[in-house]
Amino acid sequence: MGQRYKDLFEAKETYTEAELKFEKARRTAGLFIGPIFFLFFLLFSPFSLTPEANRLVAVLALVLTFWITEAIPIPATALLGPTLMVVLGIGGVREVFAPFADPVIWLFLGSFVLAEGMFVHGLNQRVAYGILSIKKIGSNASRILFGFGAITCFLSMWLSNTATTAMLYPIGMSILVTLSGMVSQRKQQGVDIHHLRYGTALMLMVAYASSIGGIGTPVGSPPNLIAIGQLNKFVNIKIPFFQWMMIALPIMGIMFLVLFYYLKKACPPEIEEIPSSREFIEEEKRKLGKWTRGEKNCLFAFLFTVTLWITPGFLAIICGTDSPVYSAYQKLLPEGIAALLGAGLLFILPLNWKERQFTISWSTAVNIDWGTILLFGGGLSLGEFMFKTKLAYAIGNGLISLTGVNSWWTITALFALVSIIVTETTSNTAAATMVCPLAIASAQAAGVNPIAPAIASALGASMAFMLPISTPPNAIVYGSGCVPITQMIRHGFVLDVISYIVVTGGVLLMCSLFGLR
Repeated sequence: MGQRYKDLFEAKETYTEAELKFEKARRTAGLFIGPIFFLFFLLFSPFSLTPEANRLVAVLALVLTFWITEAIPIPATALLGPTLMVVLGIGGVREVFAPFADPVIWLFLGSFVLAEGMFVHGLNQRVAYGILSIKKIGSNASRILFGFGAITCFLSMWLSNTATTAMLYPIGMSILVTLSGMVSQRKQQGVDIHHLRYGTALMLMVAYASSIGGIGTPVGSPPNLIAIGQLNKFVNIKIPFFQWMMIALPIMGIMFLVLFYYLKKACPPEIEEIPSSREFIEEEKRKLGKWTRGEKNCLFAFLFTVTLWITPGFLAIICGTDSPVYSAYQKLLPEGIAALLGAGLLFILPLNWKERQFTISWSTAVNIDWGTILLFGGGLSLGEFMFKTKLAYAIGNGLISLTGVNSWWTITALFALVSIIVTETTSNTAAATMVCPLAIASAQAAGVNPIAPAIASALGASMAFMLPISTPPNAIVYGSGCVPITQMIRHGFVLDVISYIVVTGGVLLMCSLFGLR
């Protein structure tokens, strides 16, 4: 996320003294435990592996410990891993750092620049207020909850979950202030905004729906592209943009509906009608004024890019995947190139031609989330050498022997579970980076198609609901004071269980329907 979202995120962290002590202890412990693990595996080499694989185990032990404890910034750890791989002779500098220029990196880069342009010119706000002002949503608390979740899911399909939450958070808080005043009048006593059941529901909806929405498209969340990139790189299986959406959108839709009905029942509103909320939304929409040139340019660039992304899917349906037209399009306009073309339009489409002012400047574009890009490159590098040194296959065989799972559906179920557990303790990108290569290797070891296990790992990595540290959206809404930690853990645990069932069942069903088993 850009600097503005980092500032907003950090400003809303209101951890208690005990929680701050825990965070400090966790990171301090990681600074010592990580090097201890590294030296132990480096000096004793307890596994019957090649020398390079044994040294890679030491690097992975250090990297995973640092990622889980956040002893140093996660992107810095992503650079440390490949650096140590070169120092220890696991690979040469060119081959170790080549994954940082993988085509999927450029898909990340282009989509991030597009998202930055949308935020700079406020296109995201216009879309949000436009949907919330729909008459059918009105001033009904349940419909507002649904509308908030729907717009959060939609925006998170294209933008980062952190940026989406940061944008919708203040809108939700304004509605809660209105509700608090109405409840106070009815009860003839002051009611703190932080003690509203509906406040908990609305804040959790913003956080959880942003994570759920991210699974809908390849660019919605980094784990999606990690799974796509690793399948392509390690087993030469390509998942097109359109095909990912066909698999993930039904799962996203089911998870959102489950989330809505669960929060509606678990945290019912104190008042069902909030008349002033509609007035607030309409007033905010009026403040936006007429469409600006920047908003129009961003919308054009966005629609242009999405069209390029989904065109191969329609060509496959109309012409077939063996047709020369489909093959030529895939060769000339892969997803990464489409993203760069769309981002490039923002530097060409003018705001003021006379002043040579364009939709986005480079000084603005550099505010994108470079940390995630570095993390993705580091993860690809580690994953590639896990396969090159046969370490991934050794771990995969070990997991199969240990758990007894050896079928397509049990391996998919296992790695969906592992991913959901891991993502509660570290970032979704780091979780997917750890789990996806193991899912692919385990599937290969068992002789089954690795697509479903890899996708389940990626989707599971976005299902982080239990703790503020699990993902930035959770931390943002926790900082509002409307979501006590006990409530987040309780509701998050229930949704973790539900998400495991939906993700596992959904991936198995959709992959079966598309013949990907």
